[in-house]
Amino acid sequence: MEKVVEILSSLKSGVDFNTAESIVTDKVIDSIDIASLISMIEEEFDVEIGMEYMENENFDSAAAIWEMIQELKEE
Repeated sequence: MEKVVEILSSLKSGVDFNTAESIVTDKVIDSIDIASLISMIEEEFDVEIGMEYMENENFDSAAAIWEMIQELKEE
């Protein structure tokens, strides 16, 4: 999960992504950030994030993103 936090921090500094929740819901990151985030995750973790994962809840915290990555790696 540390790498997820690093990626998020590279998009938006000054946020403690280790504890932050509702980062999409509270508009900490926007749609442009999410597009970059998806690209970075796919490259870093060698996964493909399909449309079925494009829900705020999958991107609302570093923990949720990490959980999604783990699920994708199991497929």
